[in-house]
Amino acid sequence: MVATLRLATWNTWWRNGDLEARTPAIASTLRSVAPDVVGLQELCGREPDQIAWLRDELGYFVATAPGGEDDRFSVVNAVASQWPITDSGWAFLDVGTAPKHRTVVWAEIETPVGPWDVFTTHLSHGFDQSALRCRQLDEIAQLIAERREAAPDRLLPPVLVGDLNAVPDSDEIRRLTGRSAGAVPGLVFSDAWELVGTGSGATYSASNPYVNDSAWPERRLDYVLVSWPRRRPNGNPVQAERFAMTPIDGVVPSDHWGVVVDMAVSVA
Repeated sequence: MVATLRLATWNTWWRNGDLEARTPAIASTLRSVAPDVVGLQELCGREPDQIAWLRDELGYFVATAPGGEDDRFSVVNAVASQWPITDSGWAFLDVGTAPKHRTVVWAEIETPVGPWDVFTTHLSHGFDQSALRCRQLDEIAQLIAERREAAPDRLLPPVLVGDLNAVPDSDEIRRLTGRSAGAVPGLVFSDAWELVGTGSGATYSASNPYVNDSAWPERRLDYVLVSWPRRRPNGNPVQAERFAMTPIDGVVPSDHWGVVVDMAVSVA
């Protein structure tokens, strides 16, 4: 029998806009979408502590990178799961000469069909930073490959979700999806939206009221990526949709639309 797991990614826009009004809209949206696991970017690590809020108010198990004294470290990535997290870790990413602040976070999740490694990240922005994003994704690919090699017989393939700040035909995404040479021989990723999504899938869009006078809107920047090789049908995307596009009590939750993907898994 084939069932599905529901995996999502969403950039929740840190403290920007009216966070007090946006917070209940974020919560309502997550409850409505009901992902089994979600990678979240631009959470507040403190003032307010949205990590504690995810645990206490929404009942998630959460893995995240720690904060720091510099305020930039209060902008955090997290993996939130409806199932227990049995192990987790994080690493800084290459940011050139800037102070370290970009991270990748991973969680080993105890799903009903076995352990599952989920990674989330938020890469450097800037139209001219493709080379830096390539280096960041190379680091992440190496980390994923190491985790795969340590547990090669798992049913579920590792996945990477996040705000990659890169469009689908960019050098950095092409390196991930096998259209050019990647960082790790034999490791590539399926872009779930490319396989089962409908339309452009733009997640940073002029249709969002927070995206005012953007130099380059209508871009698909947020991804759910499933590693290959994998034991089919396990991990194959079967449906992909955007979410958070509908205001909650008149409030749009974030400046990014989220992406949710249902993935196949074989069960006895």
